[in-house]
Amino acid sequence: MWTDGACKGNPGVGGWGVLMRSGGHERELWGGEAATTNNRMELLAAVEGLRALNRRCAVTLHVDSTYVMKGITQWIHGWRRNGWRTADKKPVKNAELWQLLDAQVARHDVRWAWVKGHAGDPGNERADALANRGVEDVRAGRV
Repeated sequence: MWTDGACKGNPGVGGWGVLMRSGGHERELWGGEAATTNNRMELLAAVEGLRALNRRCAVTLHVDSTYVMKGITQWIHGWRRNGWRTADKKPVKNAELWQLLDAQVARHDVRWAWVKGHAGDPGNERADALANRGVEDVRAGRV
């Protein structure tokens, strides 16, 4: 699975995209919001991708967001322990999305893989195009 988020302005109109591949099958998902941030769209892409899986799966989830990668593999343990507060006692930004992602990750066997964005990874490029499609759907009033 490859996920990506996009935002035109930050905050601004945003989109998220997911490319799912299993064997010879592919599935594309995308959506967006009128007023959001890039980080929220990156998180929502991962949430929606995992949510779309109907049964427990082994997933390699490719992200180009260091925010998502570090958040889910490093920071989240302390946030949970501290009642969704940062080390300096401030509320975690996007806590509701982190909690949704945490719940979806618990449903699956997820291996996280970071890829450099806009560097030619075919799955990442497709997820980016889907995220931008989400932006265009919002602008056109389709979302």
